[in-house]
Amino acid sequence: MYRICQVDGADDGIADTLAELHQLTFLDAAPVPKFDQGNWWLAFCGNKPVAFAGVIPSTHVFNAGYFCRVGVLRKHCGHRLQLRLMRAMEARARLNGWCSIISDTTDNVPSANNFIRAGYHLFIPTHPWAWLNTLYWRKDV
Repeated sequence: MYRICQVDGADDGIADTLAELHQLTFLDAAPVPKFDQGNWWLAFCGNKPVAFAGVIPSTHVFNAGYFCRVGVLRKHCGHRLQLRLMRAMEARARLNGWCSIISDTTDNVPSANNFIRAGYHLFIPTHPWAWLNTLYWRKDV
């Protein structure tokens, strides 16, 4: 029913699709990332994009990727799309030669549970980069 495809965020049409999904899933709660940086994926239901994710090189942990965004349209939540997108990013991280993937969650229990299901562990970064109540996640790849 769903398929995951890596896409070129530098392509204007793809960037527009990613930006639209970002707006629909994050509203104005998070800044729009630079889609021409890193690696990006779209999840499709039929030919309609319903979720997206991206990983960029980490600026906080040496030789790691940073899982910077994942958004799933509410209607398509509960189909393990975040987990499938995580698996795609982990495969890309190995191809990039990174040792791990890091990320963070703030007040998002479903995402935190998905990190746990995917084998990520909590860690305390040397220099925390987010809010005081942020949870930091790491998985060796």
